Amino acid sequence: MNEEIDRRLREAAEAHRPDRARMLARVQRGMAGPAVRHRARPFARSGTRVALAGLAAAGILATGGLAVAAIVATPSPSPTVTTPATPSPTVSSPHPTPARPTPVAPAPATTPGSARPTPPATSPSPAAGESQNGPLWSAGSLDPKSTVYWTGSNLVLKTTQPLTSLTVEMRIVQTGGVKNTGTWQTLPSGDFTVTVQEAGGTLVYRWVLKPGLTVPAGSHEFAAQFNNGTSVRSAAGDGYRVDGQGSGGSASVRGGFVPTR
Repeated sequence: MNEEIDRRLREAAEAHRPDRARMLARVQRGMAGPAVRHRARPFARSGTRVALAGLAAAGILATGGLAVAAIVATPSPSPTVTTPATPSPTVSSPHPTPARPTPVAPAPATTPGSARPTPPATSPSPAAGESQNGPLWSAGSLDPKSTVYWTGSNLVLKTTQPLTSLTVEMRIVQTGGVKNTGTWQTLPSGDFTVTVQEAGGTLVYRWVLKPGLTVPAGSHEFAAQFNNGTSVRSAAGDGYRVDGQGSGGSASVRGGFVPTR
């Protein structure tokens, strides 16, 4: 009999699904209300009804006890507190400093009159006798053998590179009685077309390099010779000009004839 009761109690306990809310409400009402006295039931009942009633009461008590214990033992879930991430404050200046421009050095002041003029391509001073431009250098002088009746005007021409074009011109002022007596040059005479003519009160000697020929780099000489007449003559108004062209371009030199000491 006891084993049957235990089996039924276990089955009832396993199948029972208590209503927690209703049970709690009953417990609360029972605790708050006055004690209720139950009328004693007569003892003269069958043993079977008494046993079944005992089983039911024991099942209810056991199940209720388990439910209450489960309710009491189950801890309330702790609320999860999420702390929001605090962004790092951005500190900005109320008055931002503007970027400084890179200083530019001012252009140097130019004092009036301090700038040197650009020298001319050639030195046009006949009195100096010497001139230089590009690959050309020249010097004019009077032949030391010149006399009261005869004069030789000599020209030394130097070039640092071959010339594919060359024109040498000497101009002798007609002072009365001036007359051509000849020319000469250290370069082959057949390489040049040589002319002498008088124009505008000047005796003009000209050497022109023939097409297709080349004057080599080095030092070369040209000379114009003439009679003076019967008086002492001055070479102050005489002069020369040389125009040449090579691989580096064209160049010109000019000057006068100075006495030789």
